[in-house]
Amino acid sequence: MAAPTTPEVKPEVLITAARIRARVVELGAEITRDYAGRPLILVGVLKGSFVFLADLARAIDLPLEVDFMGISSYEGMRSTGIVRITVDLARPIEDKDVLLVEDIVDSGLTMEYLLENLATRRPRSLEVCALLEKPAAERRKVSIAYRGFQIEDRFVVGYGLDHDERFRNLPYVGVLH
Repeated sequence: MAAPTTPEVKPEVLITAARIRARVVELGAEITRDYAGRPLILVGVLKGSFVFLADLARAIDLPLEVDFMGISSYEGMRSTGIVRITVDLARPIEDKDVLLVEDIVDSGLTMEYLLENLATRRPRSLEVCALLEKPAAERRKVSIAYRGFQIEDRFVVGYGLDHDERFRNLPYVGVLH
């Protein structure tokens, strides 16, 4: 499945579609095992997590609910350092097991904000599942219970991640030069 790109820009493949598929299946099996017998709410962080969330949900063999939060902290390729909620949860999460699904954790500031916000809503449990983590960019330490891949501090696109709303439809994670 080839995704269209503009003729002048083709990201370099960092993580192939096949590696992503295999890792998502592994994560789904881990989550299924860890939450066995308990319904789970997956909360996807928009927009970047939507592809990962869809594949992950299909890899989890449990009763699931799916909800979304919209967060904004980027302009172009740079973080503004200011986190704002653009879309909030549709339903309460009090006394529920919640898995926050994120495309990438880099500075940790956005995830720290989200975790603090969601913790005030009194879920039974609250964990993080991130497709990507950039340890070199970390400014706040965030506990990631389920991690797809650790990557270098490079700007990546594809598999839901974007640059100015482009490249989300690539089936792989790539680097823009």
